[in-house]
Amino acid sequence: MRTLIQVEFDTATANRQIADGSMPKALMQFMGAVKPEAAYFAPTNGHRCAYLFADLAEESSLVTLLEPFWEMNAHVTVTPCMNADDLAKGLGALSGGS
Repeated sequence: MRTLIQVEFDTATANRQIADGSMPKALMQFMGAVKPEAAYFAPTNGHRCAYLFADLAEESSLVTLLEPFWEMNAHVTVTPCMNADDLAKGLGALSGGS
């Protein structure tokens, strides 16, 4: 299932983890395990935020994949999403496949 994983990092916790090197390490481990289709990083609500688009074979994998972010005191939002091909397929199904 294609999924948007939005991770909003707590500023004080992120500052400490950037200084001690654990935040970059955790992000790289996640990126290596998930191999997201796209990853963007931007300020959101005044915090550092990651937008990670991944195609997850098993929804249950979220439990272990997201645990490091929760340990970082981050707010995590998971949203099912689709690309343009998925949208076209869904719209085709609505219109009877024509």
